Amino acid sequence: MLDRTQGLFAPPLTGGPRPGLCTDCGVSRLGDGKACGRVCQFIQPDYPGIETKVHGRRAKDEGEEVYFGVSRSMLCARLEPAAEGAQWSGLTTGLAAMLLRAGIVDAVLATAPDPKDRWKPRPVIVTEAEDMAQCRGMRMGFGPLLALLHPALDAGYRRLAVVGIPCQVHALRAMEHELGLEALYIIGTPCSDNTTTPNFHKFLELLDKKPETISYLEFRADYRVELRFDDGRKPRTIPFLSLPISDLPSDFFPMTCKTCVDYTNRLADVTVGYMGGDGDQWIIVRNAQGQIMLDALGEHLKTRPLTDKGKREAAVKGFLTNTERAAGGMPLRRLPKVLRPLVSFLQPRTGPRGLEFARARVEMKAIESILHLRRAHPAKMKNMIPNHIWRLAARYGLAPGKDEVREDN
Repeated sequence: MLDRTQGLFAPPLTGGPRPGLCTDCGVSRLGDGKACGRVCQFIQPDYPGIETKVHGRRAKDEGEEVYFGVSRSMLCARLEPAAEGAQWSGLTTGLAAMLLRAGIVDAVLATAPDPKDRWKPRPVIVTEAEDMAQCRGMRMGFGPLLALLHPALDAGYRRLAVVGIPCQVHALRAMEHELGLEALYIIGTPCSDNTTTPNFHKFLELLDKKPETISYLEFRADYRVELRFDDGRKPRTIPFLSLPISDLPSDFFPMTCKTCVDYTNRLADVTVGYMGGDGDQWIIVRNAQGQIMLDALGEHLKTRPLTDKGKREAAVKGFLTNTERAAGGMPLRRLPKVLRPLVSFLQPRTGPRGLEFARARVEMKAIESILHLRRAHPAKMKNMIPNHIWRLAARYGLAPGKDEVREDN
């Protein structure tokens, strides 16, 4: 039984992830042995079909929707005043808190830090708006969020909001009709590369001599990572090119994250991320329900048009070359150290920014998915790679073989 006197609680989890490609979204823990086969993004995703059900139409085969999915509008935004302790300005948790405060939903499924490890995700059920503040910030590791569906339903919650990453959202949308919900609001965040929490701690050890004091880590749109500390030190930034990515083991990022086909959370009602924000947050409103959520923030939401600067082709082609080498088991090419300060200086000034930066990252993920699947799981390509991924990769000379695409995709 859930303790209804609490505003945030974490029911105990049972079961575990399924074998093979699995991000432990939580579906395998629900007790239905066949559920994963029906809903998993890594078995046979159905983006056109679910987009039509959720958004009223599938994404267009041209324009920005090729990159980002069904979009009613896209904009840069922030909350004013920014929420204390927020990673950006608190938009994601602010949307969820607003739904609770207005009585639109009974509960929110979200992710909070584990009490013993601030970087470890802990799926929670939140019923009080002020407790959404405990869910601010990034967590690294697999969080079986959807395992909380049955506890939430058993507690009588029929109007839910979910703050989730793409693999969680695809599974939830695919099983939405089975849940008997009165309302479902999905606030999606983009996702690219995850890892285990222990692996992430090893990464932090490469960034700072006192990794236990790092309280904040953010990949920013200016090609830098920002670190903040809880020992009184001033925040510092590290250029992307100076990150020790090449020093990480080859299995640091799991194959699921190397073969993700939905970076921008195409099936959420609203996506809140950073890639296209150019210093602010980037919002993609996908349907009427997403617009209702955004409008409810009122005067606290400050918006501006998106920027679109620079050229992405050289960066994406370089990524393609390195990924081909990595997927073939060859070492990545490293930029000589003597050139890194110069390129780090030039990148934020001449590289892609705003929407062009977002297009570059989406194309990179498409390329990465194709190349790694071809090497590791060629038999899965026909069912796992949607047509929108092939459209993105075609610009760079990647095309499906005769056994790599299904007709109804």
